[in-house]
Amino acid sequence: MKASHKIFKIKGCIQHYAWGGNTFIPELLGIANPNLEPCAEYWLGAHPSASAQILDSEDAKTLIELITKDPSETLGEAIFNQFGELPYLLKVLDVKQMLSIQVHPTKQEAALGFDREEAAGIPINAANRNYKDRNHKPEVMVALSDFWLLHGFKERDLLEKTLEEVPEFNILLPLFKREGYKALYQFVMEMGVEEVNAFLIQTVKREIRNKKEGLLTKSNPGWWVAKLFEGVDQISNIDKGVFSIYFFNIVNAKPGEAVFQGAGLPHAYLEGQNIELMANSDNVLRGGLTPKHIDVTELIKHTLFEGIIPNVMQGNEIAIGEKNYPCPVPDFSINKIDLNNNLPYSNVSGSLEILLVTDGGVVLNNNMTLKKGEAVCLLPGASYTLISSGQCTLFKAFV
Repeated sequence: MKASHKIFKIKGCIQHYAWGGNTFIPELLGIANPNLEPCAEYWLGAHPSASAQILDSEDAKTLIELITKDPSETLGEAIFNQFGELPYLLKVLDVKQMLSIQVHPTKQEAALGFDREEAAGIPINAANRNYKDRNHKPEVMVALSDFWLLHGFKERDLLEKTLEEVPEFNILLPLFKREGYKALYQFVMEMGVEEVNAFLIQTVKREIRNKKEGLLTKSNPGWWVAKLFEGVDQISNIDKGVFSIYFFNIVNAKPGEAVFQGAGLPHAYLEGQNIELMANSDNVLRGGLTPKHIDVTELIKHTLFEGIIPNVMQGNEIAIGEKNYPCPVPDFSINKIDLNNNLPYSNVSGSLEILLVTDGGVVLNNNMTLKKGEAVCLLPGASYTLISSGQCTLFKAFV
C-alpha cells in the first residue's frame, strides 16, 4: 500500500440510545439536531454493526471493508495474527440518564458463554442473549467534562458505614459481617419485585425529600436515587439497581482524568461526557437500571466480590503535551495530545491508529486540516506531523 494511502479521514456513526443527551455530540461534530434526538454515542472503529466510513478513498467505503480486503497490511501482521480484527472501538459518550449496572466477562468465560448460547440455539440478536461474541470487553474512559460513575464495591468499612447509616439497610449488616460481599449482593439481587418495593420504598421517599430540600450532593447515593424518580408521580416497581448505588463507589472524574474497568468489576455510568476506548465486543451482563435483559445469576457468576479503592488516573506524561493512560490489556491504549504555539508533534504509527480532535484544529503533514469533531485513520508505518497555531486537543487510540 502506498504511503499516501496510509492516512485518511473517517466519519463515525451516532447511536441514538434513549439515555443520551441531545446537544454535546452534535456540537462536537458541528451538525444540527433539530428534532433533539438523543445522541448517546459516537462510534469510531470497525465494528460490524456500525463501522466508520472512509472519506475520499478509492479502496473501500468503510473501515471494516478496508481491513477485510487486506488485514495484514491495514492492521499489521502481528496484530492480525493475534486478534484477527481491529481489537478496539473508540467512542464519544454523552450520558444524560444513568446506564445499567453491569459487569463484563473474561475472554475465557466469554468464549464459553458464547458457545453455550450458540448450542442452545439462542439467536444472536435475541433480547435474552448475554454473549454476542467470544471476546472480553475491558474499557477505559477519559472524562471530557465532570463525569460521575459507579465503580466497584466500597471497601468493607465504608460499606458497613452505609449499612449502618441507611435505616432500612441495618438488617443487612449482620449478613455482610458474617458472610461478606457475595452473600449480601446475592441476597438483595435475588429479591422479588414486591420484596424490593417493600424494602426500598421508605429509602426512596426519604432521598427524594432530601434532594428537594438541598441536603444532598452528587457524592451522596441518595442524590442519584432521587434523580431516578424525577418526574415520577407514583413510586412503584423500584429497580433493584438502587442497592448498587449505595454499595458501589461513587467516582467523580474531572476533565482529563481516566478510569479503567476490567473483567468482573461492577460499574455504571451516571452522568457526563467522556471518550471511551474498549475491546471490540458487545458482551454485557446487566443487573439493573435498564429495560434491557437482566440475568442476575450470570451477573453474580462473573462479579468481582471485593472492596476496592478506585484508581482515577491523571495520565503519565510520555512527551511534551502527550499523556498515556496505562491499561493492563493488549487490545488497546489511549493517549491525550495537547498542542499549542506551533510546537509540532511527530510520530510513526505502530498499529492502526485513530486520532480524534475534541477541541481546536490541527494540520497534519501540511496537507490535511482536521477541525473539532473530525477524525483520521493512520495505518501501520504512517509517518505524520501535527501542528496547531492555537490550542488543540486530540485523543489517539492504538493497539
